[in-house]
Amino acid sequence: MKITEVHIYQKDLPVQGGSYKMAKAEVFALDSTILKLVTDTGLTGYGETCPIGPVYAPMHALGARAALAEMAPYLLGENPLLIDKVRRTMDESLNGHNYAKAAIDIALWDLAGKHYGARVCDLLGGAMRERVPSYYATGVNEPKRTAEIVKEKIAEGYPRLQVKVGGRTLEEDIETIRLVGEVLKPGIRLAIDGNRGWTSRDLIFISQQCAEIKFVLEQPCNTLDEILAVRSVLRHPVYLDENTEDLHAVLRAIQTGVCDGFGLKVTRLGGLSTMRTVRDLCHLKSMPHTCDDSWGGDIIAAACLHIGATVDPKLSEGVWLAEPYIEGNYDSKNGIKIKNGWIDVPSQVGLGITPDEGVFGDAVASFA
Repeated sequence: MKITEVHIYQKDLPVQGGSYKMAKAEVFALDSTILKLVTDTGLTGYGETCPIGPVYAPMHALGARAALAEMAPYLLGENPLLIDKVRRTMDESLNGHNYAKAAIDIALWDLAGKHYGARVCDLLGGAMRERVPSYYATGVNEPKRTAEIVKEKIAEGYPRLQVKVGGRTLEEDIETIRLVGEVLKPGIRLAIDGNRGWTSRDLIFISQQCAEIKFVLEQPCNTLDEILAVRSVLRHPVYLDENTEDLHAVLRAIQTGVCDGFGLKVTRLGGLSTMRTVRDLCHLKSMPHTCDDSWGGDIIAAACLHIGATVDPKLSEGVWLAEPYIEGNYDSKNGIKIKNGWIDVPSQVGLGITPDEGVFGDAVASFA
């Protein structure tokens, strides 16, 4: 089998309700990039990458498409079943840009599943369960409104909630956390996500002021070193998210003991291949983690879901999807959807979705 065509598409994903606000960014529509690989056997594979704006992390949509266009000619003639070999080809043709390479990596796994008649999750080691827990992220809102949303989502069946904070006064953040604490139910897990918005001083103050409430602090400060400096005086577990830019960063975090778990992003790490390695490291060190991405449609959702299904349930913090925040699916029949806070793993081969004809419009770049 050989790759004979590479097509790159652009897809706008407007945010339902107007905007999604975090500590350092507010987005109204997301610019997603979709990759389609075509082989000489007629099989096709899809990948996707969708940075949540240009400031959340060192990646952006125009960069993704430029990077994919740079690598695409080198993919032609490659055997997509030799995933590690193709990944070396990507690295030899372009340094860095893991978030763009992730789209190719995801498409390769999709193709492999279709070729072998297997689901991607089974190629990645086997699904531990057929329904995977999700979680809902609130965005930064007024304290009372945030508590209302948390209460609503608990009633819907979500086993875990993530509350965005930061980018405002500490008093507002503390009020939000306390009001959310009042509506939590037994067994519901809570993460307070600062998205790098707090200083070390802020982190100490908030953790001590809210010591009686059980939650995980997710990426509270901008750098790993800031968190490490105050780690010993915190009253809550710490998860890293934005700091896990690559496998080396994950290894350093584990070695330094700076965190208790991770909020992982498939495309930031370079795709499912690297996520599989990180999953195994987390299993070895008994570190809980999520299997998410920053944003995107059915293709990214399916990729996150398949790797999430392979995680030991004791270590799984769930799979976050952008699906509740966007309208429609790429695949109108088998699109990935959250139902009562959980997600069913597709039964179809590959990623388990087939985008509807024409849903992406014309390709912005093609190579053959």
